[in-house]
Amino acid sequence: MSEVKIGRWGKNLAVRLPHDLARSAGVMDGERVDLETRDGDIVIHRSHAKRRVQLDAQAAMAEILAESRKYSLGGIGIRHLIDEGRR
Repeated sequence: MSEVKIGRWGKNLAVRLPHDLARSAGVMDGERVDLETRDGDIVIHRSHAKRRVQLDAQAAMAEILAESRKYSLGGIGIRHLIDEGRR
């Protein structure tokens, strides 16, 4: 964890990110981020990283669904198969 000092930048307040912290988070100069407050804390979210994770998850879901359509349980429910496996 790094401790930094809040400074003034025009009429706004600013926080400088130490180089090591920015590098480990993958934050680049000029990158846009989302800010929010949560229980009195300030939370920074990387906008592009969040979108990339969502797109990756959607692509994985589409791949899983496409693959699952290749196989059939023959009208048998998953609960039946689980119960059969326990016998």
